[in-house]
Amino acid sequence: MNIVTTPDSVLEMTLAAMSRTPDERLRTVMASLTRHLHAFVQETRLTEEEFEHALDFIVGIGQATGDKKNEVVLAADLLGVSTLVALQNNQDPQGESPAALLGPFWRANAPLCTPGESIARSTTPGVPLDVTGVVRDSAGRPVAGAIVDAWQASPVGLYENQDPAQQDMNLRGRFETDADGRFRFRTVRPAGYPVPVDGPCGVLLQAQQRHPNRPAHIHFMVSKPGHKVLITQVFADDDENLESDPVFGVTRRLIGRFQPQQGNAAATLEHDFVLEPGEMKFPRPPIP
Repeated sequence: MNIVTTPDSVLEMTLAAMSRTPDERLRTVMASLTRHLHAFVQETRLTEEEFEHALDFIVGIGQATGDKKNEVVLAADLLGVSTLVALQNNQDPQGESPAALLGPFWRANAPLCTPGESIARSTTPGVPLDVTGVVRDSAGRPVAGAIVDAWQASPVGLYENQDPAQQDMNLRGRFETDADGRFRFRTVRPAGYPVPVDGPCGVLLQAQQRHPNRPAHIHFMVSKPGHKVLITQVFADDDENLESDPVFGVTRRLIGRFQPQQGNAAATLEHDFVLEPGEMKFPRPPIP
């Protein structure tokens, strides 16, 4: 009889049951995942109590996900999986701009703004920041008509959907590059902020004695038909948490120069982007 006899026999039977999956890629991915899960359980000698805790964590991150945050994405970020996927799938062979994780706070359909417009729509105190740059293709040619979608936390470390003091879509905006591939907008200098710690992910960080503070950054998503959508971040070069980002999102080429002006009363950021040829495919928004 084809029945379970030992712990090792469970894997063989499970893989056999899944072997009829018609989708080849699904069959391959699930078989690999199952092998690794079984190996993990056996290597760690997982107890029944620990298994219950693991299930509670998975249920909890789903229950903690809503309009204000995506705890599932956050869990993938904190485990380094989001950064690993971004880096593995964006190797910039021709010098394209490095990618970064999307994060849990991107919203689709931010306002389409005029060149030089400010994305600080609420009364958002902070150091004024002028952002400029050029979008080019892998051959170094300027890309006209590219859409540069920018979003960031406020100087107190909150995205607008987390903060009732900010109006809808504050510190979010999309800008179209001109004939020379240039874009520009105004904002306020972002602050570093803690990832949400009011759910299961916060409990995990505390248990691991890890701090939750991301270094200050601005998110960018750059798109143009005929090019792969670039999802990236630009980090403030003077932030104390560059080397201890809890989601492992900082790479050397993502560190920008936030240049002080007027005795630190203002600042500028100039940062260019290089797009890779490919399909213009957007990610699914983690929040509405």
